Amino acid sequence: YVSDPSHVIAPDDIQLKENLSFEVPPIKIADRKMKHIRTKEIPLVKVIWNEATGDATWELESKMKEQYPEFFNDV
Repeated sequence: YVSDPSHVIAPDDIQLKENLSFEVPPIKIADRKMKHIRTKEIPLVKVIWNEATGDATWELESKMKEQYPEFFNDV
């Protein structure tokens, strides 16, 4: 790599909590599924956290509705 002053990347401003953690908001809900455990059915949603890197996790639908109700307005 050849150093070049024009290659400087400005860091993002991040708001840290008191315990030095930070929250990454989800981008969108990509999919839904039901997980079957014996006699229970657990609704899950696939949450995209970063489209550029493909970061995604399966989360409880009830938890996501509580924290991010705006993603469920059209349902």
